[in-house]
Amino acid sequence: MGFFLSSPNLQPMAMSVPLPLSSPSSFGHQAIFWSPAPLPLRPHARPSKLSRPLLFRAQSKGSNSADAPDRIISAVCYFYPFFDGIQYGKYVVTQFSPIAALIQPLLPAIKAFKSFPFNGFLVFLTLYFVVVRNPNFSRYVRFNTMQAIVLDVLLIFPDLLERSFNPREGVGLDLMMSLDSTVFLYLLVCLIYGSSSCLLGQVPRLPLVAEAADRQVL
Repeated sequence: MGFFLSSPNLQPMAMSVPLPLSSPSSFGHQAIFWSPAPLPLRPHARPSKLSRPLLFRAQSKGSNSADAPDRIISAVCYFYPFFDGIQYGKYVVTQFSPIAALIQPLLPAIKAFKSFPFNGFLVFLTLYFVVVRNPNFSRYVRFNTMQAIVLDVLLIFPDLLERSFNPREGVGLDLMMSLDSTVFLYLLVCLIYGSSSCLLGQVPRLPLVAEAADRQVL
């Protein structure tokens, strides 16, 4: 039973006191007022840059990329394919005397290399298993040695052509002479470029063989 106040002097008052948790409201629910604690002020932080993966790229260092023993060993390795393919220069040497004079000091070493039929194969095994697969040598030495080996392996193709097609005269002979001369000049250029670059401490990258050598040297 309720009582109603009808006095004109009484004004309605707004009740702002929350009900305790134990007292039920008129609707059968509990009124809970929650005021979050003020967050502490923090200085404005700059957005951090997104982290990017670091990329490492192997690069040659120019003249300081290898010491003197590495340079000498690497330069000597390029004589191996040249000695093994010296027979392809029989036409060029007879026609151009400057090239013959250039090769003249190398004749004793060439004769010693050609004195035994299996010298080329033995040098191949020695360079591959003793140098290329040996982690005690620097990558500079192993890369240049592998380039010389790959260059020597490429000599199989002109050798197969000569054995399969051995013309004695005519156009076939002219084509064979051109092929032999091209192979010899390529070997000579690779010898001069590879050896001189190694002596200067640079990294020579021979066409047709550099990519294959990179894949073999870890």
